[in-house]
Amino acid sequence: MSGGVLVVGGSVGGIRTARALRNEGYAGPVTVVEAEPHLPYDKPPLSKVPLDGDAHVPLLTAAEARELDIELRLGAVAIEVRAQANQLALADGTVLDYDELVIATGAAARPSPWSGPGIHVLRTLADARALRESLHGANRLLVVGAGFIGAEVASLARKQGIDVTIVDPAPVPMARIVGTELGERLSDLHRVHGVEAKFGTTVSTLDCVDDSLRATLSDGSEFPVDAVVVGIGAVLELGWLESSGLTLDDGVVCDEYGRTPDFANIHAVGDISKWYQPRLGTSARVEHWTNAVEQANTVAHNIVHADDLLAHDPVAYVWSDQYDWKIQLFGTRDVAADPLVVEQSDPLRLAAIWQDSEGRASGGFTVNWPKASVQLRRTIAAGGPADAVHAQLSTPAVKR
Repeated sequence: MSGGVLVVGGSVGGIRTARALRNEGYAGPVTVVEAEPHLPYDKPPLSKVPLDGDAHVPLLTAAEARELDIELRLGAVAIEVRAQANQLALADGTVLDYDELVIATGAAARPSPWSGPGIHVLRTLADARALRESLHGANRLLVVGAGFIGAEVASLARKQGIDVTIVDPAPVPMARIVGTELGERLSDLHRVHGVEAKFGTTVSTLDCVDDSLRATLSDGSEFPVDAVVVGIGAVLELGWLESSGLTLDDGVVCDEYGRTPDFANIHAVGDISKWYQPRLGTSARVEHWTNAVEQANTVAHNIVHADDLLAHDPVAYVWSDQYDWKIQLFGTRDVAADPLVVEQSDPLRLAAIWQDSEGRASGGFTVNWPKASVQLRRTIAAGGPADAVHAQLSTPAVKR
């Protein structure tokens, strides 16, 4: 009997691959192996759904899995890929055969330097539920790390009336993403909404005193908190792949078709994958939801239509909901260079366009401006001129 397609990881990339296989007409067995016991769920809602809401947004229901004839093996931990034998070993001793393997295990939260009741990271549904329980009735939250996760949690907490202090060692945390000037505006966004922003500061100690938490910062300030969220990035779990014979280099290395160079029947999608990007002439990991979906569709097509391969050459894209700002980022941005900026008021809309050495749009940043976001992404993908899209967004017709 054929082993069919085995997908390791119930991430958005994994589930979209399984769905896309059926859409492409694949009739063989499709099995998803997922370490968590829950039905596969979407990750962005964990830091975007209000704290009094349910962060569990399924990617695939049990009924849909039955209808699509997708087998879900939940609570199953993959521990080894035996690529020469086309086998996957699980922690419970089970060995699964496959014809095609798709690795979609994503990334894990970088561990917190501290542990204990009330101290959280946010990467899984269990994390989100524990945080919501901890914040029920809380008065003060400490957020360590002012990246997207930290900023979104701070925003949700403020909407619930919780006092928030956010700490980051960088004086302008988002400067590494959008440059100093725009980064300052994102820093001010916290302050405008009543967050105490302690940037250029670190946490010296975090102690449990009389069943409560007390934080001491590098600037000498000291205060009690009811809960702490540590958002200091993500890490890849590659140890289980070390004996596989796959090329590992800050991820599972793949060509532009999603295939590993060592085994054409092994693919990777999502955060754990490092695809070759023809437009940029390099390989890179793109840790974004949209990219994972696009990679999944590409891999499914290429598995079913091996004689008609499609390449995926992404324009990196990520979005973040912070307070009353919907932020979208595209492409690659030379944050040392000044972008072309268009800004409108009442209501606020903003677009920034970066360009390469030949004047082509290479990256973008928008606030509350969906049409500009679509136009920017298309222009970057087409290699269009930055000054032309800047002029278009600056015209009165676009303003309306």
